[in-house]
Amino acid sequence: MSEKKEVHVLGLSGGRDSAALAIYMRDNYPDIQLQYFFTDTGSELPEVHTYLHKLSGYLGQEVKQLNPDHDFDHWLRRYNHFLPSAQTRWCTRQLKLKPFEEWVRSEYLEKGYTVYSYVAIRGDEDYREGYAATDPNLKVVLPFRDDDIDKAGVIDILDSSGVGLPDYYRWRSRSGCTFCFFQQKIEWVRLMREHPEAFEHAKSLEKNAADHGCPFTWTQGEPLTDLEKPERIQAIEDDFAKRVEREKKLRERYPNPLLEDLDPELEIDELYGVDEGAGACIVCHK
Repeated sequence: MSEKKEVHVLGLSGGRDSAALAIYMRDNYPDIQLQYFFTDTGSELPEVHTYLHKLSGYLGQEVKQLNPDHDFDHWLRRYNHFLPSAQTRWCTRQLKLKPFEEWVRSEYLEKGYTVYSYVAIRGDEDYREGYAATDPNLKVVLPFRDDDIDKAGVIDILDSSGVGLPDYYRWRSRSGCTFCFFQQKIEWVRLMREHPEAFEHAKSLEKNAADHGCPFTWTQGEPLTDLEKPERIQAIEDDFAKRVEREKKLRERYPNPLLEDLDPELEIDELYGVDEGAGACIVCHK
């Protein structure tokens, strides 16, 4: 009887949940030999690479780097200079999903392997759907959902391991490209301050798209050239401060033990009434 050929892979985004899943699998399912991978678009925050290096040290193995054949600028030209959006997420498809699918197909599926892909969708995210596998021998596994690990459990895993949260959580709610269109306006303001060169690059991409007739901007209804004006920055920061204060008062009035250790400023999507994870690239989640 021929030996069953299978491989187990876990995609890392450089974010909180996927890092916690990698730690959880290593510590609780040591018999599963996992391969960790990261799809590098070339436009990631530098803090993401620092965090992945730290995580790799804890895991005791290297994280495989998957690189798209072409960068964002190439695909922007191929899509007639139209910026990606929530409705047309060609960036996710070309820069995240395609490299992953090509890797598992050429390395494993075409050689008769069954591939198990582990995705960090939590037990408290019933509204989230995982990556839709394109091959019957590519199986998606959701350990956090199966084991009922929620947000508090994820943070506990990171704290207990000593790995902690990525540094960018000080000012941003997600990993991914510096110019991710799912960012809130406050995150664009903070990007301008934390990484001014990345903000300028996003502006240049937006201007190039506008010059070619693209009706979209990175942030809804407002080009970055307007958002960066001092009066707009002040208005955005004032609005954010009001949202934080309102959230604090709600938590004082309706205390929730699951949230008591969470800083409201870290939960930017919640402050703006957005489902957490709605903007995550689905191959590896957050």
